[in-house]
Amino acid sequence: MSKPSEKSPELERFLEETTGRTTAIKNNVCLDPPIGCGGPAHEFRDLLSEQEYSISGFCQACQDKIFVEED
Repeated sequence: MSKPSEKSPELERFLEETTGRTTAIKNNVCLDPPIGCGGPAHEFRDLLSEQEYSISGFCQACQDKIFVEED
């Protein structure tokens, strides 16, 4: 089970109500559609990507779609 990054109680409540972020992270899944893909979140490219998951709740595939590197 992954551990969500700490947020203020107000922000935590908002994120859980609107995205299900804490529940998703604790269950090692991505945020539900249409925000994420709802798929498993077990494998990450590197430590930075794993840390991002604890912040945003996005699996590696969704991170790759959202955080596109510009040339």
